[in-house]
Amino acid sequence: MYNCGVHTHMTNTRITDPEILERRYPVLLRKFSLRHGSGGNGRFKGGNGLVREVEFLEPLNVAVLTERRVFAPYGLNGGEPGQCGINLFIRKDGTVINLGGKKEIQAQPGDRLRIMTPGGGGYGKRLDGNKESGIF
Repeated sequence: MYNCGVHTHMTNTRITDPEILERRYPVLLRKFSLRHGSGGNGRFKGGNGLVREVEFLEPLNVAVLTERRVFAPYGLNGGEPGQCGINLFIRKDGTVINLGGKKEIQAQPGDRLRIMTPGGGGYGKRLDGNKESGIF
């Protein structure tokens, strides 16, 4: 199994490279990883989502426009749904705000935005009934 992820937005564009993001915007990419366990179980397990966290270096107006934060990505033919996505705004003082799927907020230096994308739905019923094992 490989530990890699590619995020393609609904506009069919890939996610911005960390070096480009930090060069063009006053942010620091704190985390960019797989969201392990977010894919739904099934004969074929759904793909994992991603975790991306940025820290703001200057005051900025931040907006998120995302989906699958309330309704989970569904599974097919007996597969289980993937996990819903989560958008968290973490203030410098540690206060955490769940932004939901669509929100605009003012960020200050030291504040962070953690985006956890949803996992994919699984496909087909499990053959062995064990939720932990699976075929990728």
